[in-house]
Amino acid sequence: MNKKDKINKIIAILKLILLLGIVIAIPLYLFIFQKDMLRSFKSLSDVTAFLNAHRSKTALFYIGIQVAQIVISVIPGQFFQIAAGYMFGFPKTLLFSVIGSFIGSFISFYLAKILGRESIKVLFKNHKIESYLDHLNSQKGYTIVFLIYLIPGFPKDIVGYIAGISNMNFKPFVLFSLLGRIPAMSISILVGTLYYSKNYTALVIVIAVVLIISGLCVFKRKKISGYMENLYKKVSK
Repeated sequence: MNKKDKINKIIAILKLILLLGIVIAIPLYLFIFQKDMLRSFKSLSDVTAFLNAHRSKTALFYIGIQVAQIVISVIPGQFFQIAAGYMFGFPKTLLFSVIGSFIGSFISFYLAKILGRESIKVLFKNHKIESYLDHLNSQKGYTIVFLIYLIPGFPKDIVGYIAGISNMNFKPFVLFSLLGRIPAMSISILVGTLYYSKNYTALVIVIAVVLIISGLCVFKRKKISGYMENLYKKVSK
């Protein structure tokens, strides 16, 4: 075995160790040693109580939760956004959410590049990786990223990893993913802010406006797609 083969073998082993750490070690640690903490994330009132108990470092803790929710997907991010909306108010919580999402997207994107395609297939064995890749590598790839993050119901956190093994560049990927995330983030945060301040009238208005905007997005999806493509052309210059 020559020197190059030895180096490649060492790199492959390190990738395997990293992959096992993500797939097994981190979730196992959380479920065995932090199970009480995970139990406290099952309801909104529990999450609020948990954040209140860590007030001295709540901002950093909240950002860390947002990062973890993207990278390992074991924590319900929406509960934290609602609770943080009550604790910090709308502007600060949105800022913290964007920071956490950026860091989480950065980690998942470049972690995928380090691990490589085959490792990502192992990591997400139940998902159609090749189908995702075909869509992300198409001309409308960045528009698809935006719509996946914008529309509820899609498995979003896998996208950061698949983008990392696609032909996408990080800068436009993170821009379009954040643009897609921000509306849902804003709604969750605003719901928390209004609910805990008992401003139920405003809360009903917000929900009604969200439903109307969601309907318009469905009917105007072609125009939105065209706008996002034009935005990508400007960003990629």
